[in-house]
Amino acid sequence: MMLSKIYKNIIILIIIIGCVVFSIFSFQGKEDNSNATVKKEVVHKTDNKLEIPVEYYPEETTKEVNQKLDSLLKRINKRHDFHGSVLVAKNKKIVYQNQVGYADFRKKVPLKEESVFQLASVSKQFTAAAIMQLKEKGKIKLTDTVNFYFPEFPYKNITIKNLLNHTSGLPKYFWVAEHEWKENKAPTNTDLMNVLPLSKAQRFFKPGRNFDYSNTGYVVLASIVEKVSGLPYNQYLKKYIFEPLDMKNSFVYSYQNDTVRKNQLKGYRLYRGWKHLTIGNTINDAIVGDKNVYSTAEDLFKWTYALNSGNLLSKESLAQMYTKGETIFGRKVPYGFGFRMDRRDDKNIYHYGKWNGFSTALTNYLEEDLVVIVLEHTSYNSLKYLNKKIKQIISENLKV
Repeated sequence: MMLSKIYKNIIILIIIIGCVVFSIFSFQGKEDNSNATVKKEVVHKTDNKLEIPVEYYPEETTKEVNQKLDSLLKRINKRHDFHGSVLVAKNKKIVYQNQVGYADFRKKVPLKEESVFQLASVSKQFTAAAIMQLKEKGKIKLTDTVNFYFPEFPYKNITIKNLLNHTSGLPKYFWVAEHEWKENKAPTNTDLMNVLPLSKAQRFFKPGRNFDYSNTGYVVLASIVEKVSGLPYNQYLKKYIFEPLDMKNSFVYSYQNDTVRKNQLKGYRLYRGWKHLTIGNTINDAIVGDKNVYSTAEDLFKWTYALNSGNLLSKESLAQMYTKGETIFGRKVPYGFGFRMDRRDDKNIYHYGKWNGFSTALTNYLEEDLVVIVLEHTSYNSLKYLNKKIKQIISENLKV
């Protein structure tokens, strides 16, 4: 009897030890598998952050391309007064990144990687992405009208989708700000939304009937982002786009309402062929959503990488952003949500921007997985030519 009890205790002890050992190895196995998954993932979430790897091709692979692009930058700097930054990425790795010219002409301070440029109309893609994020959360529908959020809005039956692809027919807010705004300070988005119901400005056409590129539409979209999220537009982008993507040098700047940041550039124009004059702010410079995002070439690389990888938005949302809109008559328009489409090639997604001396171009050649980013701040006028030249050099000299 005693012996039987001893055997019984020994068996129980063995079972307990076995369970403990199994638990230890099971936990280690899970830990190893977790680490393996993290290593395999190119982009993964950590504490609401998307880790975007900034990787470069080996120097021996890009040496010839870099020499030719360096030569191109020096040439356009000297001949065409180009003072800016260029970044080229292929297969989600950076091929080339450099800048040429001055950040400050009076002090002769050269541009650097951290120099922050106004993106002008390239800002619209951030507004569109914010709208799509809210849509994915079920907080808005693309078929919602502006009046659902702003009952006093005077232009009826305009949907969020009309605003996104420029088929709203809205009047130009520049005219409203310049002719009907009576305060001494530049109006904000809230000010504009309050003055529009009193405006004499007539819409160009009924919603959906035509395509007309509209800055006003993206101001209204930014106002909807604020209304739905409960956050100012600049805070929304910071919380849900810039910080998650570690875009450390990106922000929204509203004239008279925000302080000038470190490395934030001014816009210039060339006077009499030799002198650079600062371009001052206007009454339209406190409004955001259509412009006034500031960023660097590297931050824009992170942005494009995250967007194309489907980590910031779903593949379905991205497909909508990258698809041409159409009128109620079925005519295609060369614009998705925040992005233009090449009329001859739907796989060339791009946007240009020009404002107060800043010139910006972000071109996304989807089939070639090639991204070309150009930022400039002295009223350079040949972005399309430069973009074409950069792509030619890459195509002819990069073997990857």
